[in-house]
Amino acid sequence: MKRQHIILLIICSLIAFSSCRQNEVDLTKRAEELCQYIPDHQLLEKSKEYLTADFYAVLDTMFNHLPEHEAMDHEWLYFFVTGNGGTIADYEVVSVNQTDDLHAVATIKVRQKWEDGSFDESTDIEEHTLYMEKVDGVWLMSDFDGHKADCIRHIAINRKEQAVRQAISDYLVNKIAPQYLQGEICIPTLMMVHETDSCVWGDFWVFWYNLVGDTLKTVSGGNHSGLMTLSQEDGAFSVTSFEQVEDGTKNIASAKRIFGEYYDVFSNMHSNQDVREAVRREQLREYVSRHDIPVRCYQDYGWAAVTF
Repeated sequence: MKRQHIILLIICSLIAFSSCRQNEVDLTKRAEELCQYIPDHQLLEKSKEYLTADFYAVLDTMFNHLPEHEAMDHEWLYFFVTGNGGTIADYEVVSVNQTDDLHAVATIKVRQKWEDGSFDESTDIEEHTLYMEKVDGVWLMSDFDGHKADCIRHIAINRKEQAVRQAISDYLVNKIAPQYLQGEICIPTLMMVHETDSCVWGDFWVFWYNLVGDTLKTVSGGNHSGLMTLSQEDGAFSVTSFEQVEDGTKNIASAKRIFGEYYDVFSNMHSNQDVREAVRREQLREYVSRHDIPVRCYQDYGWAAVTF
């Protein structure tokens, strides 16, 4: 009986080992499949089937619903495993560790290769972490290098920034724009110099436009730089006061007083027409896209039309 018992234990152990080994093989194979849906430069539409719902939702917000310039300011949003150098990521699953019945962690190595299939010897092999979660019996990607938390934090910051910008835009449209000859639509241009929780120093511009065919034709506009103080209630912001830079002989002195240590930043920004027009063009493009306005360019009086 004792010998039979030992044999039985050995058989059970072998079965358990074989089962664990097969499970590891299956997880490794699945991790290799999921690597093809790591969001790099783009979020593939079909990746929705391979990512958990919450991970896909934050990535969809990052890639498809934040302003385009976010990619320039935060390159990791688009370049998860490759840079902007024309290479293609080559993945190797090194190991997979199942932490419980519903979660596993895969360690992957990434090498960069060129379109002809040769490897880029000038870049190092990088190690990354792919997180997996079992949903309705299927293993899905639930995170990558902890970027899910990064995305959530960034979305929250962006939403606050957008709420602040909306409050400033509303103030300019409702309080400042009526001073000008009015057109069909008023679209301010905001250039932030410095921000705190309740104050925004900025170079603000008000523009009235008429819609003529596919062009926004400028009717009137002007500059209103200074310090805006805001209050917040239930997540919504509103401008409570606006100290403006004065015109004429008091212009420089008032600007130095209001902007203080940020005066040089403001001065460089305010005096650079190329920067100002680039920001204006970008913000107009975002505005017409958000409001579904069928135009593709804007035109100041006496100047050629500028395409967004």
